[in-house]
Formats: sequence, C-alpha cells, structure tokens
Amino acid sequence: MKLFDGGRAPNPRRVRVFLAEKGIEVPIVPVDMGAMEHRSAEVSGRNPLQSLPVLELDDGTILTETVAICRYFEEIQPAQPLFGEGAVGRALVEMWQRRVELELFMRVAHAFRHIHPAMKEWEVPQIPEWGEANKPKVTKFLHFLDGELANREFIAGDAYTIADITGLIAIDFMKPARIALPDDCVHVRRWYEAVSARPSAAA
Repeated sequence: MKLFDGGRAPNPRRVRVFLAEKGIEVPIVPVDMGAMEHRSAEVSGRNPLQSLPVLELDDGTILTETVAICRYFEEIQPAQPLFGEGAVGRALVEMWQRRVELELFMRVAHAFRHIHPAMKEWEVPQIPEWGEANKPKVTKFLHFLDGELANREFIAGDAYTIADITGLIAIDFMKPARIALPDDCVHVRRWYEAVSARPSAAA
C-alpha cells in the first residue's frame, strides 16, 4: 500500500490528519504539486483526473477522493471512529461533513483558485468575480456554524470526527484565500483553537 501525497495541499492533508488520528502509518510517495508532478504519468496513470491524494492498495486497487480514502481506513480500522457510531451517529457525521465540505471548504477553495495569482495556470479560466462571490458565503456559513458550536464541543456532536478535520483545514485554507475569520465567531474560534492543538493537526 502507498499513498501519493500532495504535501501542503488541503485534500492530501485531510487524509494525513485522518490517519494521524487513527494512528495508521502508510508509506508516502511525495508529489510536488508546485512542479505539476500531479500531472505526471505516474499519477495520471493511477488517476486520470490528476488530483491528489491517491491510495494504491497492495492488490493494485486505486482509490481516489479524500473521503473515499478515509472511509476505507475507517472500515479496516473501526477503532476510534471518525465517521460516527450507530445509524443516527453516522448519519449526523455524514450530514455535517457534507455541509462543511460544500459550504465552507469548497467555497474557500473557489475563492483561492479563482483569485490567487499562483493558481492562474491551474484554474483555467480563472474568474476573479466568482472567487470574490464565494467570500461572503464563507462568512455566512461561519456565522451559522458559530451558532451550532455554541451548544456542543465538536461540529457533529460530542466527538471529534471527519467533519472537524474538514473544518480545520478549511479554516487554515482561508489564510491564503485572504478570508478572515469573523471576530464575532467566538464559538468557531474556541473550536478551532482546540482542534488545532491536537497532535494530528501537524500532520
């Protein structure tokens, strides 16, 4: 088994944080995305979409897409569940993971990819107006999330889950996207400080 990893890129980092929380070690194949190595034959032959991370299993099976890879590891090592427990628990984690991914993580990504000069050759066409349009949507969702976190420790409930991993990395991603965490989101800030302090956050 080996994991093709994109270093500081948000999606590869989500998998690394997940693995760190699980205590799972996987051989890493570093891919320099800045040098466009994710478009190399080595990566493209495994994932024609040329995105990372990519997990290659011992039998040659290829898994792509961040959450799918995390689900695989959840299945082979259920201990310390990060996708919830029981029918309701798993559904709540799925609901919040999807909300955070679509309404926060992806909107921050749109802002970054369509505004940041370094992404000009990656995002073709780069549409700055679309990037700017996503910034207030990020702020709106953060205020919504702040109200939710007033009543619980973590995003999906009382336990740390993949929804918290996605949220942590989305907020870290806000800095290069030039989006500020609103000062009045005190509960989001409390949650962010707590999840940032976990050892896995350094993965």
